[in-house]
Amino acid sequence: MKYLTYTLVFVFSLSFNSCARRVIVKQPTSVTVVKKLPQQYKIVKIKGKRYYYSNGKHYRKTNRGYVFVKI
Repeated sequence: MKYLTYTLVFVFSLSFNSCARRVIVKQPTSVTVVKKLPQQYKIVKIKGKRYYYSNGKHYRKTNRGYVFVKI
């Protein structure tokens, strides 16, 4: 009975230990906001989202303007 109790306590204590790790999301250090897009831009849809393409760069519309994004 003593070993059964020790075994149950050991298994129960392992259930508190999680395999999940702490996830840290790192924000970009600098974000460039463009108020106006270049004149010759194209609207492209990638995975259902609208992006603006000009001069080899993709932009996304935000409240402050347009932000350069890597796709």
